[in-house]
Amino acid sequence: MTFELPLWNPARRAARMNPSILREILKVTDRPGILSMAGGLPSPDTFPVEAMRAACDKVLRETPREALQYAASEGFMPLREWVANHLRGQGMTVDADQVLITTGSQQGLDLVAKVLVDAGAPVAVEAPTYLGALQAFAPMEPIFASIPSDADGPLPEAVAALPHDAPGTRFMYVLPNFQNPSGRVMPEARREALIAAAKQARVPLVEDNPYGDLWYDTPPPKTLAARWPEGVIYLGSFSKVLAPGLRLGYVVAPRELFPKLLQAKQAADLHTPGFNQRVVYEVIRDGFLDQHVPTIRDRYRAQRDAMREALTQHLPPGSVWQAPSGGMFCWVRLPEGCDAVALLPKAVDEGVAFVPGAAFYAHAPDLRTVRLSFVTLTPDQIHTAVAIFGMVLKRHLTEDQPEPTP
Repeated sequence: MTFELPLWNPARRAARMNPSILREILKVTDRPGILSMAGGLPSPDTFPVEAMRAACDKVLRETPREALQYAASEGFMPLREWVANHLRGQGMTVDADQVLITTGSQQGLDLVAKVLVDAGAPVAVEAPTYLGALQAFAPMEPIFASIPSDADGPLPEAVAALPHDAPGTRFMYVLPNFQNPSGRVMPEARREALIAAAKQARVPLVEDNPYGDLWYDTPPPKTLAARWPEGVIYLGSFSKVLAPGLRLGYVVAPRELFPKLLQAKQAADLHTPGFNQRVVYEVIRDGFLDQHVPTIRDRYRAQRDAMREALTQHLPPGSVWQAPSGGMFCWVRLPEGCDAVALLPKAVDEGVAFVPGAAFYAHAPDLRTVRLSFVTLTPDQIHTAVAIFGMVLKRHLTEDQPEPTP
């Protein structure tokens, strides 16, 4: 008997690439009648279609050859300058030559991982944290160090202890503003304490800020990058304030790191689509976002309020949650004994989808947690979806109770 070696022999890192539970759940939402609180999708009703159409016409009329040709890997310079000016207005110290335009901020995470992570190197993450970041970092074979968190964010004392607990930590990944999945915002005092702890531990930070403009009452405190420019890589995105289909984000990097990120970008895709960059620049160059983003906030605030009312009305005792002050998500901890993964198919059978929170942990997942997105449903749909979710949850709790002893 002879044995043939397999024709294709995937790299070791391929074994660490797993399908996104979010993408798999989104397939379920294609079924007719599903009320989805699962996907982290912005509302398509916020997309500035007419402004995009006019910008496309202008770009194709005035600079068609340039827009459809290969372009600089760093990005379209007027757009890079706009990003730098925008961030300086928020207190950051940044020049256009530190801005790298990426194919969505998700690519920024991938580039950071390729440049900074070796196999076996520690990478610190919040608990919970963004699933897409775990997916981007995992193929580089890091050792994840989970930083415990409370309602204000990661605990500074745990960050300060990293040299002892995870020596050689390459960076800590953090989402200070309306975090995905928890929805929490890091207050001023915690930001200062986190920066002090990171400096003490000599652990640089990767700050991801896709939701910072989606505040409902007051803007969040100034960024971590504004407090420690040389120690923070900052990621931003146009997906939540314009349209995710454009796949347009950016990385702001310390000067010493920028060349390597640029080389990783060149190897990945040469450059972000130049046509998309020029269209977005035409849309935003004259202050469009100053009028557009408040309309998104107003819409999402009403949906957040509907979610808060519905959760108060329909969730059983023992459920713990807090209405977010911005962003797109509400984080719920179910009553003791609940397993959100086991609950999901029961909810889907009743026409409702959500994301079990276990997927957002690098270690020791909390099986009782659930992420609910509220921005793609109307307030009436939110009330209906949460009512169904609450009904399924109460029935689940009853079914899992042990039968009384005779």
